[in-house]
Amino acid sequence: MTKASRWALVFFILTMATIVALLPRTEADNPGDVPLSSKGKSADWYAAVLAPLRKQAAMRPCPRPAPDAPTPAGPLRGVSVPCLGAPGTVNLGAALAGRATLLNLWASWCGPCREEMPVLAAYAEKPDAIDVLGVNVLDRTSSALKMVTELNVDYPSVYDPAEAVQRALRVPPLLPVNYLVKPDGTVERITDP
Repeated sequence: MTKASRWALVFFILTMATIVALLPRTEADNPGDVPLSSKGKSADWYAAVLAPLRKQAAMRPCPRPAPDAPTPAGPLRGVSVPCLGAPGTVNLGAALAGRATLLNLWASWCGPCREEMPVLAAYAEKPDAIDVLGVNVLDRTSSALKMVTELNVDYPSVYDPAEAVQRALRVPPLLPVNYLVKPDGTVERITDP
């Protein structure tokens, strides 16, 4: 094989790999995991596919709005995302209104996240700690649930498949990243939680 033929073959392989990587994914490409779009998924689907992983993870339930909570304000007002591995959505602005919460954005493939999350979980267990809420991003739900099980992280997490939280907070392209949501709904990035 000539040098030109080898380069042509390398170019062809790289081109094909790029095309495959950029093709839109479908539900069939994602068997046994969270759908790329969870619209139309029934509670039976969640029970069959994700409930066993969520049960094994032993995570606390996702936050819900308090009956006496103030009207939601700030950048998370109106942002709804799925609870990680559970049916239904969480309106973050309403659920966090009136209380301080540390948001921890993470992914199962993020090495620094694996180091930080157990520290945050230990903090969350302290009696004087503010609430900690994980936001899983750019990930597969099954991988995320397996990671929290492996690390014994039980603080609740939501899943941000449409990047609604990331857009609302103008999250930089790095992980982990943390934000303090104040009781009035304002949000401040925390660089060293």
